[in-house]
Amino acid sequence: MKAHHIPFIDTGYFSELMCDYLNDKKELQSFHIGVPSFENLYQQALKKKKDFSPKIRKTLCETLNQQYRVIEISSSVAENLQLLENENTLTVTTGHQLCLMTGPLYFIYKIVNTIKLCRQLKEQSPDLNFVPIYWMATEDHDFEEISAFIFRGKKFQWNTESGGAVGKIKTRSLKPLLDLFKQELGSSINANALKTLIKKSYETGGDLSHATRIFVHSLFEAFGLLIIDGDDKALKKHFVPYLKEELQKQSCAQSVLSQIENLKKDYNPHYKPQVNPRDLHLFFLENGKRHRLIKNENGFSWEGKEESIDASEMMDWVEQSPEKFSPNVLMRPLYQEVILPNIAYFGGGGELAYWLELKSFFDAQKVPFPLLILRNSALVISEKNIRKISKFKLELKDLFLKRNALINKKVRQISNIDLDLSSFKKLLEEQFEHLESLILKTDASFEGAVQAQKSKQFKGIDRLEDRLLKAQKIKLKDHVERLVLLQEQLFPGGQLQERVENFSDFYLQHGGEFIDFLMETFEPLSAEFSVIEG
Repeated sequence: MKAHHIPFIDTGYFSELMCDYLNDKKELQSFHIGVPSFENLYQQALKKKKDFSPKIRKTLCETLNQQYRVIEISSSVAENLQLLENENTLTVTTGHQLCLMTGPLYFIYKIVNTIKLCRQLKEQSPDLNFVPIYWMATEDHDFEEISAFIFRGKKFQWNTESGGAVGKIKTRSLKPLLDLFKQELGSSINANALKTLIKKSYETGGDLSHATRIFVHSLFEAFGLLIIDGDDKALKKHFVPYLKEELQKQSCAQSVLSQIENLKKDYNPHYKPQVNPRDLHLFFLENGKRHRLIKNENGFSWEGKEESIDASEMMDWVEQSPEKFSPNVLMRPLYQEVILPNIAYFGGGGELAYWLELKSFFDAQKVPFPLLILRNSALVISEKNIRKISKFKLELKDLFLKRNALINKKVRQISNIDLDLSSFKKLLEEQFEHLESLILKTDASFEGAVQAQKSKQFKGIDRLEDRLLKAQKIKLKDHVERLVLLQEQLFPGGQLQERVENFSDFYLQHGGEFIDFLMETFEPLSAEFSVIEG
């Protein structure tokens, strides 16, 4: 396997907001704490070390050790659990939903980035320790988003009922789906290794939270990844003051709305928020359900509940049972940063977009805002498709063109006639310039008529060029179809491969070496897209 790298900005697959963030656009600077660099990360580490509560660290370490008692841990994990007790130890975090079989490829990429950066930070700053964290989104209730994965173009869908936190769903009903999937895997050494992993995670009869922990731990235990489940009473006790304030003042909505308005005013008047705030950003967990809390004139309630809970009683609930309260997408980052000695968060473009709505909220809560890092992306191309790309005489950057642009470029390249009429347009432009100079010397009132004729002529040439190109596409139909098929294999449905395909296919081909290669290849602070041959 070998890799090539393309700047994110040159791929055309990243939003204007993310490109501006990567370019450290001045108008965005007040909405984050700086573009990631080793110097900025070190300074953030010193700040977080100073501000982080020893009491919370003690609870965090006790909780993690408790959560890891149910599994056998590697020496690397044990070492990082012990390191976390030290006040000189900071974390780098990524988070993700409990997608089946880890879901799309980018889940793997996020974790690899997190681990790799911790290694680099230790080399850069040997006076400190850095531990990689995967935050499991166990309290999420969007079952639809986590209930399926794609393997070699086939969708494997988990059909079961769920209305509460997905981490609590029992995995017994997965058996028919997993049986079908295992048949697809075959009987190679890597396939059998994957089946063994499925057996000890999803097929043990536990819940999805436990299954995901086992699965991800097995893939990354050699690298010392620590996996945390925030759905924990001891951890949430440290979040009680923030829960109370949200219930009493709805501070999150006020801060986020203000920041959205400032983004429109200072950055882009057409800015569209990634997540729109609600009045209240908490859920209530009860009997396998996750209810969105609603504030009304009588106190608090949720959909389907007839009687309201008065404010005093609700505050008592928060004190006695904080585990029943669940932060939503805009409050969860605050919870994460309160209970972790964290300095940076790895996410995709969509994630970082909503983090950019949150800095003023963090400032108001006096919680250090982390550095935001756009994870590396990758396109993995098989040897067979590498040969096809070579036959087509395509450059790697050509693969990122939109389909019509790629086809047009290739048709022009392989046609035995010149379809580019730009030289003819240049001559015509010169003729009209001459005509315009004559008019200015004679009667300037004809200028409008000349401009109209000029526009008509150029539009006619554009239409002719389009028709010639269309005719050549028909003539080269077989070539075009093969090119379309190739791009569809690399960008399924016009999306990045990493947003569709599951890691299993690549694990079957390369086993654990696939993750090892990603670990060597990715440069977390490079802002580059990796194209991997293999």
